[in-house]
Amino acid sequence: MLTKHDQILQHIEELPVGRKISVRQIAKHLTVSEGTAYRAIKEAEGQGLVSTIERVGTVRIEKKPRRDIDRLTFAEVVNIVDGTVLGGRAGLHKTLNKFVIGAMEIDAMVKYIDPGSLVIVGNREAVHMASLEHGAAVLITGGFHTNTAVIEMADRLELPIVSSAYDSFTVASLINRAIYDRLIKKDILLVEDILAKESPTVMRINQTVGDYRKLVEQSKHSRFPVLLEDGRLVGVVAAKDVYGQGEHIAIDRVMTRHPISVTPKTSVASTAHMMVWEGLDLLPVIEFKRLIGVISRQDVIRALQYNQKQPQLGDTMEDVVLSHFSSGENVGETVLSGVVTPQMATHHGGLAAGPFMTIVSETAIQALRKTRDANMIIENATLYFLKPVQIEQRVEAKARIVDSGRKMGKVDVELYRNHELMGKALVTVQMLER
Repeated sequence: MLTKHDQILQHIEELPVGRKISVRQIAKHLTVSEGTAYRAIKEAEGQGLVSTIERVGTVRIEKKPRRDIDRLTFAEVVNIVDGTVLGGRAGLHKTLNKFVIGAMEIDAMVKYIDPGSLVIVGNREAVHMASLEHGAAVLITGGFHTNTAVIEMADRLELPIVSSAYDSFTVASLINRAIYDRLIKKDILLVEDILAKESPTVMRINQTVGDYRKLVEQSKHSRFPVLLEDGRLVGVVAAKDVYGQGEHIAIDRVMTRHPISVTPKTSVASTAHMMVWEGLDLLPVIEFKRLIGVISRQDVIRALQYNQKQPQLGDTMEDVVLSHFSSGENVGETVLSGVVTPQMATHHGGLAAGPFMTIVSETAIQALRKTRDANMIIENATLYFLKPVQIEQRVEAKARIVDSGRKMGKVDVELYRNHELMGKALVTVQMLER
């Protein structure tokens, strides 16, 4: 039987996209307390089912799949450009498909306008009207407004019309930057991307050690999450917990309480680190205290190996730094050499500590990969010193393995400019066998 909390979530999910909701309305409709309604609406917001828009309220929105993370809603665009909504507030939850800069004659421009577009234009009221007629929202630059007829049409069609004090180039750059940042986020592998769709094998709080042993025979697994009747995670039970225990001993007496867990939004790299550090083979995945799946060490390793082979859509700062470096080898050393570019510099014009540590980390990992076939994650990096290195100067990072074990490796990395020692760091790396 569904709890009141789950009934509210189910009710919200069944509402049409664009419907406004409120705590008082939900509480009255489902005969629950306003506190229960508030908590459920907040959870729905976390799940991407609703969005709270300034001066509009909480609105049911279409839940974006992860592949569409780079698509912005018009409400997000308003925040990005510090805009003021002149009309069409009811459409702020809609998703932006593309933006068009209205610098052409109207007849030529409308060929590029599709429903879901955003037209960026100045104080050209005829363009405002034509854009709305073709199903596009309007962003007016330069702080200009528009006439009453345009605002009334925007309200009727539920297409936002927004005014921003920035010029057209600036707002286009801001929106493009936001989309680019989303692309980088999309490249980061999360637990939700690799989580199996089938329900995990679990135990309930009222079961016994005997039930555990039967479940081991049936499933061929030995570690299970333990749940309350409402699905909340309260523990994990493994073979070591039940060793030597009688068949009728309650599972809650032997299980490990307050187990380590992850959420769907936890990165796979962070999950791998957690599993190695804590020595775990399986982690529960929870969302709002309820179990939604489990993830194994094999799942994580396969995902990391697969992700390394995929083309990346957005360049991170690490990509920018390492694109200017190439690898080589001296006797007993791994070498990464390249030029310090302006993107790597502080405002004083010297190599910044962040790009330096990126170079150091990559050199250390390359050194260890020559001795071990494993997935690697930086555990710790200690910077001993870094002397000023000006931009446009060529440097060499040289790595020497200090220690390499089954799970950990330590690498000493030194940075040279014209054979002069400019920086030094010690890197500790975690290794997961393939």
